Amino acid sequence: MGQGRVRTALVALAAGLIIAGCSSGGGGGGSTPSGSASSGPIVIGISLSLSGDFSDPGNAAKKGYELWADTVNANGGILGRQVQLKIVDDASSPDQVVTNYQNLISKDKVDLVFGPFSTLLSVPAATVANRYHYAFVEPAGGGPAMFDAKLPNVFFVQPAPVVGCGQPFVDFILSLPESQRPKTAAYPSLDDPFASPIADAMQQQFEAAGITTVFKQIYPPETKDLTSIIEKVVTANPDMVVAGTQSEDSYSQIKAMVQANFSPKFVFQANGANSPTEFPDKVGADNTQGIFSCGDWFPNSTANGNPAFVAAYTAKFGGDAFDIDSTSAEAYSVGQLIEAVATKTGSIDNQTIIDTLHAGTWPTLEGEMSWDQYGSPQGSDMLVEWIDGKLLPVFPADVALHDPVYPKPDWGG
Repeated sequence: MGQGRVRTALVALAAGLIIAGCSSGGGGGGSTPSGSASSGPIVIGISLSLSGDFSDPGNAAKKGYELWADTVNANGGILGRQVQLKIVDDASSPDQVVTNYQNLISKDKVDLVFGPFSTLLSVPAATVANRYHYAFVEPAGGGPAMFDAKLPNVFFVQPAPVVGCGQPFVDFILSLPESQRPKTAAYPSLDDPFASPIADAMQQQFEAAGITTVFKQIYPPETKDLTSIIEKVVTANPDMVVAGTQSEDSYSQIKAMVQANFSPKFVFQANGANSPTEFPDKVGADNTQGIFSCGDWFPNSTANGNPAFVAAYTAKFGGDAFDIDSTSAEAYSVGQLIEAVATKTGSIDNQTIIDTLHAGTWPTLEGEMSWDQYGSPQGSDMLVEWIDGKLLPVFPADVALHDPVYPKPDWGG
């Protein structure tokens, strides 16, 4: 699962959002006691995919980080110090992300670091941060590889590990009367530590429930045109397509299905389809209806500070609440957690952040957050679906803004 702000009214809007400020800095290793000696800005280093395969969600994360910094600074900063973001482009490259965090920490000597987008980049980045004893609070790197690394400095700021992204869809399908359930399924997935584990976990549960697998293929990241793979899916003629996707491959899959005029009864995509602006732009707004994905945030949420966040975001970037990418909310929530630690401890010392976040439950736009010892969150995601041009939560019922719509209509309908 997975994929969003300031003006004069922001101070009032954000009053309920700001959890408070922060003190000097853990700086290099987080061992320096926090005091009030420094009055300079708190510099936070961030590597983001501003180009390359992850550029769409990378830029959404950038909006969330920047809105958080604007909001904090409009309210006096963290413990009286302004926040300064140093954002560098990793071009969606694991090698470049390592170089970026090494430079941010050892050369630029930033006070803190925040995470990039995707498990592929977050695992090596978190490893670098851990080597220098920096806290690694990150919005979008919750694949199994992240937690298998067993790093004590990691905090994944979404309600659930991404392998659980597909669980609400599984629960929804299995809640249907047997006569309405799909009988067969295809699983085209990207070879990515975020994407394919989601589809694999869903496949196991669907097969156990009697849904027959008629096609499965894991394709390499350099596969840009999914036409030949979707042709194989069409030949298999499944009732349901469950795809472990990121972003560009998500768009390519849908465009290939539209071109082939193949419209299965159910389509679920792990990522890409949950982008409220990029997905309809890339596949055509008329081709989104009935497509499912997973979500961790929605505009109508009453979670900590969300109404003020939505107002500030739309004031800064335009559009309406349903144009906000959840990745922006995830990135904003990273900053909320640092504010919360500063309020509680009067410190932004890195080791203090690590120790403090490992204790208790923390309110964010993403809900009440808590983690195990290696940063895996303890909550659950929701099922979202494209209905009449909007991406809406549809399952479970206690978060739904609309009943699920199925089977999926023909393309363009």
